Amino acid sequence: MVKAVKGSDAAKGILAIVIASFLWGTTGTAAQFAPQISPLAIGAFAMGIGGVLLCVSARKSLVKDAPILFSTPLTFLFGSACVAIYPLAFYSSMRLSGVAVGTVVSIASAPLFAALLEYFLSKRPVTLRWFISFVFGALGISLLAMGKAQEASALSVSKDDQVFGVLLGLIAGLTYAGYSWAAKQHIETGANSKSAMAGLFGCAAIVLLPSLWFTGQNLFANTIHISVSLYMAVVPMFLGYLLFGYGLRTTEVSKATLITLIEPLVATLFAIFFIGEVFKSVGWVGMTLVCLCLLIQSIKFPFALKGYGKKATA
Repeated sequence: MVKAVKGSDAAKGILAIVIASFLWGTTGTAAQFAPQISPLAIGAFAMGIGGVLLCVSARKSLVKDAPILFSTPLTFLFGSACVAIYPLAFYSSMRLSGVAVGTVVSIASAPLFAALLEYFLSKRPVTLRWFISFVFGALGISLLAMGKAQEASALSVSKDDQVFGVLLGLIAGLTYAGYSWAAKQHIETGANSKSAMAGLFGCAAIVLLPSLWFTGQNLFANTIHISVSLYMAVVPMFLGYLLFGYGLRTTEVSKATLITLIEPLVATLFAIFFIGEVFKSVGWVGMTLVCLCLLIQSIKFPFALKGYGKKATA
C-alpha cells in the first residue's frame, strides 16, 4: 500500500540508511585484521549469523507477519536467494578481479538494478533527480577506485579471472538490489521492517551457515579472528540491516541503494587513516562526486525536477 510520507519520517529514514552504510564501510578495515580468514567464510558467517540475530530480535513481529511474508512466496524466495548469493558473489568478485574493480562493479551497479526492478516490477518511473544522482555516484565510485594505489596482487590477476570477477560483481549488484526490493515489497504490503529483513536473512542463513563447513576453518583460530568475525556479524550486518530496513519504510529502493554509495567512501577513508593505504588525488575528486550524489538525494530543491514527486514514497 502506497501512502504519503512526512518530511521528518523521510529524513529519519535517510539518516538510518546513511548510518547503516557507515557501518558497512567498516567491514574492509575490520577484515584486514584477519587476512587468514577466507572472504567467502567471513561473508557467509556475517550474513548468516546476522540473519539469526535479526530473527531473534524480531521474533514476535516475525510470527505476526509470517502470513504477509508468505502471501507472496515468489518475492520472499527471490529475496532470500539474493541474500544468500550476494556475499558469495561479492567477495568472489573482489578476489578474482581485485578489490577496487570488484567493489566498483558490485556497489555502483546496484542502484541501476534497483531502478530497473522498480520500473519493470513495481511500475515506478525513473526520475530525473535519481538519474543525475546515479551519474555522479557511479562516476565518483569509479574515480574512488582509481585513487587507490594498485595492489601488487592485482598484477597477477589473469584476464579471464578479471572478466569472471566483473560478471560476479554484476551478480552481486543485482542480488543486493534484489533483496532490498523484496524487503520493500513486504514492507509495503504491511510487514514490519524488522520482520521483512529477518525473514529474508533468516531464510538465507539456512544456506549460508552450512557453507562454513567448507570455508570456515580459520574463523575461530584465535582471539583476533573471533573478534573480527563477531564484529562483522553483530555490527555491520545485524545493526546495519536493522537500520537499512527502517530506512526502507520511507525510502524507495532505487534511492536507498544510491545513498549506500557512501559505503565505499567510508571504507576508503578508514583504509587511509587506519591502515595507511596510499591514495591518489583523483580519488578525492571521486569522493566529492559521491558526496554530491548523496546531497542531491537528501535535500529538497526550491524548484521541481521533472518526474520527481509524482508518486508518493512508500
